[in-house]
Amino acid sequence: MKTISEEATMVLTDLVKINNDRIKGYEKAIHELSDEGNTDLKAIFADMIKESHNFRNQLMEELEVKGENAQLGTSTAGKIYRSWMEIKSAFTGSDRKAILESCEYGEDVAQRAYETALEDENIPEYIREILTEQKHSLKLSHDQIKVLRNQNR
Repeated sequence: MKTISEEATMVLTDLVKINNDRIKGYEKAIHELSDEGNTDLKAIFADMIKESHNFRNQLMEELEVKGENAQLGTSTAGKIYRSWMEIKSAFTGSDRKAILESCEYGEDVAQRAYETALEDENIPEYIREILTEQKHSLKLSHDQIKVLRNQNR
């Protein structure tokens, strides 16, 4: 059985919470968007919610192998990802451009969180591979949001 250190457990737990926060952020973005002319964004955001559900579940499986019970809540003081609460409050308008700007900022923060996690020397190589794949997928999501934001300037 593979085991991971307490430090690696904390990093994975923070990333679980980050993905929970990302889910909540995109759910709020979908709710804030008007139905008229935004079905494309709602579908994209729904896909990103599914993506974070998958990432969270993958990370939780690694924690469960260690016997940890990952919290399903959102982060409030995670050591990697302290600024997501700002993002949650940024989703305040139903303006397409403003929501895309908030989403892009959230994706930037998620990228930094994964970069920080990957810099941690306590992360075993097999988990580093998982995180690298997730980070790559999140980068593609970021780039998609950025293109949409640029189209709505």
